[in-house]
Amino acid sequence: MDDLRIKTSSGWLEGRAENGARTWKGIPYARPPAGERRFAAPERPASWEGLRPAKTFGPPCLQPGEPAEKYGLPADAPPPGEDCLYLNIWAPAKRTKKPLPVMVWIHGGAFVTGTGADSAYDGACLARQGVIAVTVNYRLGPFGFLHLAPLGEGFVSNAGLLDQISALNWIRAEIAAFGGDPAQVTVFGESAGAMSIAALLAMPGAKGLFARAILQSGAAQTLPAEQAEQVAAGILLLLGIERSDAHLLKELPASAIMQAAEEMGRMLGGGPAMLFQPVVEAATLPVEPLEAVRAGAASGVSLLVGTNRDEGEYFIRPGAAPMPLEGAILGVELMTDIVDAASLVRSYPHTAQGQADLMTDLFFWRAAVRLAHAQARHAPVWMYRFDWTSAVHPSLARAVHTREIVFVFGNLQVLERQLGATLGPDAWRLAGEMQAAWLAFAKAGSPDTAKLAWPAYGEPERMTMIFGAADAPEAVSDPAAGKRAQLGL
Repeated sequence: MDDLRIKTSSGWLEGRAENGARTWKGIPYARPPAGERRFAAPERPASWEGLRPAKTFGPPCLQPGEPAEKYGLPADAPPPGEDCLYLNIWAPAKRTKKPLPVMVWIHGGAFVTGTGADSAYDGACLARQGVIAVTVNYRLGPFGFLHLAPLGEGFVSNAGLLDQISALNWIRAEIAAFGGDPAQVTVFGESAGAMSIAALLAMPGAKGLFARAILQSGAAQTLPAEQAEQVAAGILLLLGIERSDAHLLKELPASAIMQAAEEMGRMLGGGPAMLFQPVVEAATLPVEPLEAVRAGAASGVSLLVGTNRDEGEYFIRPGAAPMPLEGAILGVELMTDIVDAASLVRSYPHTAQGQADLMTDLFFWRAAVRLAHAQARHAPVWMYRFDWTSAVHPSLARAVHTREIVFVFGNLQVLERQLGATLGPDAWRLAGEMQAAWLAFAKAGSPDTAKLAWPAYGEPERMTMIFGAADAPEAVSDPAAGKRAQLGL
C-alpha cells in the first residue's frame, strides 16, 4: 500500500495496482482552465487535504463526438469538459532503488480530438519493462489552438502547447516521488502529438524539459499567423463579439464556442486544412519549428522519427471519389509550405489512391525527412518506416495512419477487440521488437538492442529501419530515393 501512496507538492495521492503495474490516474497538473482561466496560460494546480484517490481517469478535454465510444474508455468515464488538465502515470509493480527513465506520451487527433486515457495508450506494458510511462491531456480545438494573443492581456495563443509544457514542468518537479528520473525524460507522440513535439523542440519555454523525443507520423506543422487570425476573427463574428468585448469569450457557455468552431469548419468546406494547430507568434513559438531546429534550437536532443507506409489511406479510402484537383492543390498549399503545388499534385494519378499517396508523401513523409535532416546536424537522429500488414482482417491490408501505436505500447489486444480478429505471432513479435527499440532509446539514447542494430540517420546513406516488411526489421539505405528526388529533398 505504501508504494501506492505518493506525496506530491499539492498533496497525497493513492493509486492502484493493476495489469502488473502501479497506476495513478486523473492527476491534476494545472488548475481547471475555465472562467477567467479560459484562453489563458495554465496555472499550477491547487492543493488538497487528505488522501486523494487517483484510480480513475480525469475528463477528456472538450471535443466533438463521444470520446468514450471513440477511445474505448470505461462506460463510467467522465464526459469531456473544460476541467481536463490531468495526466496518468504507470510505474513498475515494485519500486526500484535507481530512478527510472520517463516516457511522456502526447496523443494525436488533429488538435481537436483525443485523450491520454485512450485504451491504446495504456502504459502498463511499458512500465513492466522498466520505465515510468505518462499520458497527458491538453486543451484542444478552439480552447487550445485559437490564436488569441492579439486580443491582449488574459489571452494566449498555443494554449494546448502551454498545457504540455505545464505537464512537463509538473513531471520535472514531481516524478521522482513515483520513481522516475527527471533528467531522463523522453517525449513521444503520434500525428498531432508528434507535431506538438516538433513545436516543443522550438519553444523557449520547453527547453531543457526533455532529453529525447520520438515523433511518429508527424513533424513540423503550423498554421500561418495570417490564417490563424482569420479563423479567430471568423469565430468572433459567429459569436457576435467585437474585439473590444473579447472578455465575453470567457463568459459564454463552452458549448457556444464549440458550435462556432464547428460552423467555421463547415463554412470553409470541411477540407483537409486544420483550423486549429500551432501558430508562430512572439510570446510562445517565435520561430517556425523547422527553421528553429535547423538553427539549433533543440541542439543535443536525440530524435527518433518515422512514418507509416500508407498513412494517407486512413483519410482517403482507395475506392472513394477523388477530391477535385483544385481542392487537392489548395489542401497541399494550406498544409505544407509548398507555394505552388499544382504541378506536384498533378504528377499523382487523379484517383483516390493517387491522392492518398500524395497525402502520405507530402503531409507525412516529406515533413519527417525534413525534420530528421535538420536535427541530424545538432544531435543523433534515427528514422523508421512502419510497413506491417496482415491478411487476418481487410482493414489491416495497408499500413495506415495510427496503426503502429498499439505495437509501440504493446497493446495489440486493443486492436484485436476493435476488429474482432486474432493477430498472428508475427504481430506480437514485431510489437516486442518495436517496444525494445523505443525503450532502449528512452533508457540509453539509442534504439539499438541486442537483437537489432539500428544505424543513425544521415547523409548520404539515410539509413531507415523498416518494420514489418520481412521476418525481421531491416535497415535500408535511402528506401525512397526516387520519391525524395521528386520532392526535392
